[in-house]
Amino acid sequence: MDVRKLKRRVCAAMAATALTATPLLAASAAEADLVLKGGTIYTGAAAAFIGDVAITGDRISYVGKKAPGGARRVIDAKGLIVAPGFIDTHTHVDSMIAGDDATERLVLPFLMQGVTTAFIGNDGYGDPDTAKVLGSAAVRPVGINYAAYVGFGAVRTKIVGQDDRAPTAAELSEMKAHVASAMCSGALGFSTGLFYAPQSFAKQDEVIALAKEAAIRGGIYDSHIRDESSYTIGLSAAIDEAITVGREAGLPAHIAHIKALGVDVHGQAPAIIAKIEAARAAGQIVHADQYPWSASGTGLSASLLPRWAEDGGRNAMLKRFDAPETLARLRPEMRENLRRRGGAASLLITSGPDDLVGKTLEAIAKESGAEPIDAAIAILRRAPVGVASFNQSEADIAAFMKQPWVMTSSDGSMGHPRLYGSYARKYETYVKTNKVIPLRDFIERSTALPADAFSLRDRGTLKPGAFADVIAFDPATYAPRADFAQPALFAKGVRTVIVNGKVAVEDGAPTGLSAGRGLPRTPKAGACA
Repeated sequence: MDVRKLKRRVCAAMAATALTATPLLAASAAEADLVLKGGTIYTGAAAAFIGDVAITGDRISYVGKKAPGGARRVIDAKGLIVAPGFIDTHTHVDSMIAGDDATERLVLPFLMQGVTTAFIGNDGYGDPDTAKVLGSAAVRPVGINYAAYVGFGAVRTKIVGQDDRAPTAAELSEMKAHVASAMCSGALGFSTGLFYAPQSFAKQDEVIALAKEAAIRGGIYDSHIRDESSYTIGLSAAIDEAITVGREAGLPAHIAHIKALGVDVHGQAPAIIAKIEAARAAGQIVHADQYPWSASGTGLSASLLPRWAEDGGRNAMLKRFDAPETLARLRPEMRENLRRRGGAASLLITSGPDDLVGKTLEAIAKESGAEPIDAAIAILRRAPVGVASFNQSEADIAAFMKQPWVMTSSDGSMGHPRLYGSYARKYETYVKTNKVIPLRDFIERSTALPADAFSLRDRGTLKPGAFADVIAFDPATYAPRADFAQPALFAKGVRTVIVNGKVAVEDGAPTGLSAGRGLPRTPKAGACA
């Protein structure tokens, strides 16, 4: 089913629900609102068993072999996997959640693969007005739950701008106040994207100073590290920096979409794992998330330009393209960045001008008769564009995935199939086909592990009293349909999705119900007085 047809179907379902819904009779003390019956239950924290999950209101009221009493409604889950709704710890669906389109706010690409909770504001982009972000669900209903970071990039841009310079003492104080205010308004923690300008211009002590404001109030430090490859300080040193920030600021460190990016660092996963294990053994809290794709998603400028070329923002970048002496310095550095990314054939345009989307940089260069770097500069002159960058080895992906402290994520954004298919792909490719991890590990690292690591109270597990975020999927058919040629196809095999006790997906199709909630983190007691 394509997106436009599905949108029409959802709108019709929403209208029909509004016209035909009638109040239900009050339930007896022993009667549940809904029972998923006879499924293979993975609670998120125990071995699987055949049984029932009962839901009353927005909470789970029973998990066990056979639900007692009656139920207003029974869903036959025989032959299906019943699990907690998946928790996506790294996404870019901020604009979908905050948008004007009610259907878009359902976040169907996530619901249709079983994701019921997402983190937003990652990579340092989180709006510091956390109260507004988390409160929007009350006036603009959403389909999924979401927690929000305050972002370093958003705060730094607001105070310092796009320039490559250190903040003044007054500016640093103002940035700290923004982080503190966001944390007191329910931010999950402090996120950074130190690979990206202008965040890349910050020194480590600046990052630590702001991370301390999150630590005082009980937050997490989440980082797209400064270098996942060999661009600047290198992958190993960038991991060291993330660990150092967490240790010096006094808060848990979370490494976003952990990977070894580019030909220069392929095979380094075991060394990176050992480094993190050593920090954990020393008593530090360090964990990570990972998306199950060999291609990352980023901007063409971030992939190829050295950070000095972005000092001052896009207008300053364009002026550098017009200066022959600067261009002469720029071209060899861009060629080196293209080499470490795997060459022009490894960069696929995923967003931007319509005539470019779906083509590799290699193909565009051949069409124009230009060297790939000159073709890239011509593209960047036209508009910012997104790319899928094929840059990881399967051996490194598998090594990271096996670690008990690595959670599942999507890094989901438009143009890359990971928005529509990450959880389904991880199951089909790495659980079912390649057997990298067992099913129980996949479920627990997509549910209970992130819920515990990020203190999402009463979520991520199936137990009485927990919020009723529950999914049921067919283990024989659960799989992605999205690929790089058609990145906007919904996953298949998810039969039922329940968000806060409301059925959001029924018989494999969305119902149009918006039952998601903003999830503010409770600040540490006394830290916001």
